[in-house]
Amino acid sequence: MVLNHVWGLFADPKREWQRIREERCSVGRCYTGHALLLAAIPVAAAFVGATYVGWEGPGGEVTRLTAESAVPMALLFYLAMLVGVFALGQMIHWMAGTYGGTSTPADGVVLATHAATPLFMVGALALYPLVWVQMLVGYAAVAYSIYLLYIGVSIAMRVPRERSLLFATAVVTVGLVFVVALLGATVILWDLGVGPVYMR
Repeated sequence: MVLNHVWGLFADPKREWQRIREERCSVGRCYTGHALLLAAIPVAAAFVGATYVGWEGPGGEVTRLTAESAVPMALLFYLAMLVGVFALGQMIHWMAGTYGGTSTPADGVVLATHAATPLFMVGALALYPLVWVQMLVGYAAVAYSIYLLYIGVSIAMRVPRERSLLFATAVVTVGLVFVVALLGATVILWDLGVGPVYMR
């Protein structure tokens, strides 16, 4: 069933990770049934929020992007999220043995995809760009994603509990490196002309 684990990850994450582990989801099935749909939430919300709603500046003036400039940025954002989740999943698989876990390449991608669920869901707030609300709720989503990751590595990857925190910390560190790389790529793309164009 499409997105069948979303509610469980919020309501009872330990039991839901058990179900995810027993399901043995493949990379393709996990992507089509979870990542492709959830990654579209922040992309669609940000596109509508930036082009139709806009955000209010210090003088009360509303700023919006042109749809022509927002479309390629939205598509690249979507692609970056999908590639990032896949790459993080491969790193999780690669590191699992070091921390005493058992893993297949699909296990790493499944863990990365499901742990990122709160981050995908909070992207809906981009529909109405209010920076302080997005930051507050965004921090809570990051904290909950790390919590899901911590639980998931011990259950889904069978990492011993005493090593779960170290493994989850290593995964978060790799994720932060990916974010920095994404920011660098954004600067390069903006310099090449794939950047925001503001409505007058």
